[in-house]
Amino acid sequence: QVQLVESGGGSVQAGGSLKLSCAASGYIFSTCGMGWYRQAPGKERELVSTISSDGTASYADSVKGRFTDSQDNAKSTLYLQMNSLKTEDTGVYYCVADALNTSGYCEPFRYWGQGTQVTVSS
Repeated sequence: QVQLVESGGGSVQAGGSLKLSCAASGYIFSTCGMGWYRQAPGKERELVSTISSDGTASYADSVKGRFTDSQDNAKSTLYLQMNSLKTEDTGVYYCVADALNTSGYCEPFRYWGQGTQVTVSS
């Protein structure tokens, strides 16, 4: 059974940094892609970043140049380094992972973590 557990959230002032971690169990890194969503109060969930099985990352325009994905396959952990944080980055951040089905196709964002709160104050 796949489990994704996020950590590293917290409160920080605007301009500060946080590094989120997503520890995966029962999941084989480098098989399919992973990523991060976030949800701000009263807003829809937003895809923040994705990282493909070959390590290629892509980012939402709102975080490009400030956020960086990385992964440690040996530790089965995905990271999101968040720099130059803004108040609008506040929200619950969810780690997501694709699922490799029996047809060899990666089903996008099949698995979700429980989320970690990030609060950025001015």
